[in-house]
Amino acid sequence: MDLTELNLYSEIKEVLQLARTKAYKSVNFAMVEAYWSIGKIIVATQGGEGRAEYGKNLLKELSKQLTKEFGRGFTTTNLKYMRQFYLTFQNRHSLRDELSWTHYRLIMRVENDNARQFYLDECVATNWSTRQLERQINSFFYERILSSKEKNLVREEIFSLEKSKQPEDVIKDPYVLEFLGLKQSPSLYEKDLEAALIEHLQTFLLELGRGFSFVARQKRITFDGRHFYIDLVFYNYILKCFVLVDLKIGDLTHQDLGQMQMYVNYYTREVSNEEDNPPIGIVLCADKSESVVKYTLPKDNDQIFASKYKLYLPTEEELIRELELEREHLERENKF
Repeated sequence: MDLTELNLYSEIKEVLQLARTKAYKSVNFAMVEAYWSIGKIIVATQGGEGRAEYGKNLLKELSKQLTKEFGRGFTTTNLKYMRQFYLTFQNRHSLRDELSWTHYRLIMRVENDNARQFYLDECVATNWSTRQLERQINSFFYERILSSKEKNLVREEIFSLEKSKQPEDVIKDPYVLEFLGLKQSPSLYEKDLEAALIEHLQTFLLELGRGFSFVARQKRITFDGRHFYIDLVFYNYILKCFVLVDLKIGDLTHQDLGQMQMYVNYYTREVSNEEDNPPIGIVLCADKSESVVKYTLPKDNDQIFASKYKLYLPTEEELIRELELEREHLERENKF
């Protein structure tokens, strides 16, 4: 390709990238504005901010009608999110067209007003993807940036951990596809289901009251030049060990178990302190026909399942029950 052809290609590429960016913003912001307006109507119908309990049946009936005509994006839970969206951002002019509905759903989880505004501003300024935003919230980025002397280094860290937002992501976003009335591929629904179940497992383990402390979600480790991501990492301060959790949708394979064994061995060698007990891996398979749970231990550490460990770790039956109940709940709510 000579210089003239290269310049021509560069110009056309710039035009196309700009057009894709505009399309992405336009579709997402139309959806954000619509959901804000729906939230406003719901609040007004329920009689104001403090009347969430009033009109529960109204939301259920509304959900049925909207789902029948407009698809699965209007579950009772999602309508409640729209209500909360309006209450959190009552000034319509404060909404930013750079941010998607998923961005706003993540930001709404932040309780501190200053932190919430901080994440909103940072998203706009640095063009964070939803994955980048979620990682920053889960890793307490707001608190870290306030206490850090190397603020630029802390800011740049996320771009090596998660991919940036791309204009073509709009055609993969399940919320956008639902909003436009387009069909989503089974593989994308599977990914959404997996994310919802992982979030539920995180909440379940933290609420067990058995010493679990959250460490990371989608924790990246590098092994032999390849990157791997562990769905959930906890530290159990009673057992003094790391607990690694991976969730699989579909059949559980020997490769899945082998991968968790690699994670456990890696944490044993590279992460655990001398005073720590060996880490424990949990692989969960959320299959429609039969859910499966397997514990994975460091090699030659079968004694780890002494009575003390059984007291504080959830049993296979407990984990299977949580998986199946949550999956049934998600399907009943017409989310998947």
